[in-house]
Amino acid sequence: MEFGFGDILQLLGALGLFLFGMKVMSDALLLLAGNKMRGILATMTSNRFLGISTGFLITSVIQSSSATTLMVVSFSNASLLTLTESISVIMGANIGTTITAWLITILGFKVSMSAIALPLVGFGFLFMFSKKENLKNWGGFIIGFAILFIGLQFLKEAMPNINENPEILQFLNRYADMGYGSILLFLFIGTILTVVIQSSSATMALTLIMTAEGWIPFELAAAMVLGENIGTTITANLAAIVANFQAKRTARAHLIFNIIGVVWMLILFYPFLSLISWLTQRLGSESPYLNAAAIPVAISLFHTVFNVMNTFLLVWFITPIAKIVEWVVPEKLELEREIDEPKYLNEKIAQFPETVIASLLSESKYLFQNAIFEIVTHALNIHREDIKSSLKAKKVVKKSMVDMKTDVRALYLSKVKTIYGEIIRYATNAQSTLKLSEIQNNRVLEIKVANRKMVEVIKDLRELNRNVTMYSSSPNTKIKNEYDNYRKLTVKVLREVYNLPMDETIETYQKILMDLRKRTNKKLKADNEVIDRLIREQLITTDMASSLVNDHDNVRNILNNLITVAELLYCRRDTLLIPKGDQNLSMEAVA
Repeated sequence: MEFGFGDILQLLGALGLFLFGMKVMSDALLLLAGNKMRGILATMTSNRFLGISTGFLITSVIQSSSATTLMVVSFSNASLLTLTESISVIMGANIGTTITAWLITILGFKVSMSAIALPLVGFGFLFMFSKKENLKNWGGFIIGFAILFIGLQFLKEAMPNINENPEILQFLNRYADMGYGSILLFLFIGTILTVVIQSSSATMALTLIMTAEGWIPFELAAAMVLGENIGTTITANLAAIVANFQAKRTARAHLIFNIIGVVWMLILFYPFLSLISWLTQRLGSESPYLNAAAIPVAISLFHTVFNVMNTFLLVWFITPIAKIVEWVVPEKLELEREIDEPKYLNEKIAQFPETVIASLLSESKYLFQNAIFEIVTHALNIHREDIKSSLKAKKVVKKSMVDMKTDVRALYLSKVKTIYGEIIRYATNAQSTLKLSEIQNNRVLEIKVANRKMVEVIKDLRELNRNVTMYSSSPNTKIKNEYDNYRKLTVKVLREVYNLPMDETIETYQKILMDLRKRTNKKLKADNEVIDRLIREQLITTDMASSLVNDHDNVRNILNNLITVAELLYCRRDTLLIPKGDQNLSMEAVA
């Protein structure tokens, strides 16, 4: 046998060059079209067929089913995609990945790319001198594309020649005549190769070269392709290990979908191969059973037809597949976190602007609906449960006369300060490390402003809390009534903000909150006139008047800031859907 250690290293080097070319090309495509593709992923999955089309489009454009699947897992982790939406996108990605096989077959076997590959590298390198980022990315794509086919050429040359190494053929023949046993063995080999190499495209290239060199027959190559379909799911499952249960479900759905497809294909294996052989001949090629040179086309056709049929057979069973996955991966309740520990900020999904914004929004809403609401209500000696109840605001205030001895500063330090700092850090890191569009950057700024307004609410509460406690039990009914009015107005604002209808449009939210702000400021203006009258008629002392005037400003600031936070968190369209003309959306108004 003439194939030695040096030849093995050459084979591994050729494979490495192929993988490097694939990575450079895929990374460049992600930079060129990543934002648009993620935008499509986040918005065009409303039904199963749109989801399939989206998965197919993204994978076809970025030439990496693993990258698409990792996007889907990240989006699921951030709750941007439901399980059924994720499954439909993965189905489309399985079809999209077949494009790579056709590229390799046509340009690697039917047409010799080696003659123009090096000139392409030079041509692409010229783009790297451009100051425009887009042109640099195009240069990276051209270089990666050329290196991929240089690597493929080296792979073909490094693959041992059967005629010169008959021992390899003898070795393979021992395992090629075991009927279904051989099919299962090569299916396993295809799976293991894909898991080890972490690229189904590279395994497909190896399979096509092995068939073209006469190493393995058509049926065993098809079995390897089925194995590659299972092996390619390992990337998503590895990524989901550290993710939440939603991401784990998405990764398991990918595995289950591909396994179901392989199982039914194994049952119909030989009749299906006969169909592929017939189709290959109809397309003008020879039978893959008679001519090894015809196998690459037949394998690419097998890969495409199988994935298309598997998708359109199982698309009607997305809901049952989702139920199986939900049973396999039950919903896992989050461990009780420390009071100052973020709940949604996850560094593992901080690689995409969309997932970062979703995490920031979820964390900010959670802070607003829990810690901020608790501090505001308790500072005014009101129970949160009463805000959620249907009890009239006047009765809520009347029943809440007991001093809760709320230490606003202590609550801020224990429940808000650390979370606020983490939100700002997470947002700032995203702005400095990710390539955010102007719209996305504005959205991050709005979320930061919303959090700053929450902190301002707490600062204004500190003085108000002391006076509410002091004057709520005052023998002077005039001052007591005024502070009760402040509490009653706060109850009304908090209740409307807390009970915002979740199924309404953005315009409806805006209308509700604008009306609430208008009514609140109108009531505060009327209260101001009452304060003036009380001072004129000397119905309150000088100290009372001073406190009342100051707290009138505090209440106005608190309530307007609460409404502003609600507007910023609930009344903004998805950053991917904001029209160009609305990009500079009222940042001055909220800052």
